[in-house]
Amino acid sequence: MNNLFNFLKEQWIHRRLIFGLTIYSLKSQYANHYLGLFWNILQPAMQVGLYYVVFGLGLRGDRGNVGELPFIIHLITGLFPWLFIAGNINAASAAIQGQLSLVTKMKFPSSTLISVAIVNNVINLFITSAIVLFISLANGYSSPLHYLGFFYFLFASVAITTAIGLIMSTLVILIRDMKNILQNVIRMFFFVTPIFWALNESTGLMQTISAFNPFAYLVMNFRTALVLQEAPLYGGMSDHIYFWSITLFLFYVGVNVHYRFRDKLVDYL
Repeated sequence: MNNLFNFLKEQWIHRRLIFGLTIYSLKSQYANHYLGLFWNILQPAMQVGLYYVVFGLGLRGDRGNVGELPFIIHLITGLFPWLFIAGNINAASAAIQGQLSLVTKMKFPSSTLISVAIVNNVINLFITSAIVLFISLANGYSSPLHYLGFFYFLFASVAITTAIGLIMSTLVILIRDMKNILQNVIRMFFFVTPIFWALNESTGLMQTISAFNPFAYLVMNFRTALVLQEAPLYGGMSDHIYFWSITLFLFYVGVNVHYRFRDKLVDYL
């Protein structure tokens, strides 16, 4: 447990550093782009268009709405949170390896690089979620009180992706194959998470898989909060307990792996 408290303390102490590096990362990322930050909207919009053509017009055919939602709304409320989750995992996993020379040449808190990667994606999430919120308000989806569930989604997503990032940012350096394995695992979860398909229309097997899929829990919480006329949170008490049990376990493993190898990573290159 000491490592967990040390990690949280390290993030708090260096919170200004994390914020400063995040701003620098955003500026440098789009420094030579004419559209700049507009790519944060354009890129997910292009993906929505592609998946709508493939899954909405192609595979889905004439089945129409998903419940009371047009398919395009169902799609963006699955794809936008997924892009945030997958982006967090990918960025956090590569954060230390990408700045290893910085970490080894000076006394630099390497764990903050994971936080920088995730905070960067949080900014993108607020942009895409603002689009969904506008659509929800304009069409009377969900309820203003239910919108607070978005902050639960944000907290839960940051927690589990940080935990995974702590583990994977070390493993991709120790074991080079882990980067390829991670990409394939993320791709697999994309298809077994209810992004472009609906839980109530799926087979019993897919519903069972989703029940054990923490990313399905997160996506459904985002969708429930912003566009569904249900409770602010998705799932029952057993779903919440299951998700947070996995998250806390991954956090425990992650901080211990991180602190065990953080000073030795350069030896594995």
